[in-house]
Amino acid sequence: MRARFTTLSKVALLSELLNQRVLIMKFNATVRTDLGKGASRRLRLTDHFPAIVYGGEAAPVAITLKHSDIINQMDKPEFYEGFVLVIDGQEVKVKPQDIQRHVYKPKVEHMDFKRI
Repeated sequence: MRARFTTLSKVALLSELLNQRVLIMKFNATVRTDLGKGASRRLRLTDHFPAIVYGGEAAPVAITLKHSDIINQMDKPEFYEGFVLVIDGQEVKVKPQDIQRHVYKPKVEHMDFKRI
């Protein structure tokens, strides 16, 4: 009887955590000051790519993310449910809205994030 009670409480705890949208993934990002096609190409040569965060009441922010950090997590379903971006020390909860990929290489060209 005791084991059943423990199992039920674990299931209740798990469902409560899922309802609270616990965001486990966290990525560091920096604000972009150099914008444009040439700047984006230079970023991609250094294992980074451009992205933008928009939505909510705050203004849109152009950011830079490290490609190897993001591409390794994109195969997990939790990635598309939302995560935390640390943009110059400030934590922002976001969800991927749009992903632009290279035509034949396994690379991300650009991402759009929506604040949640």
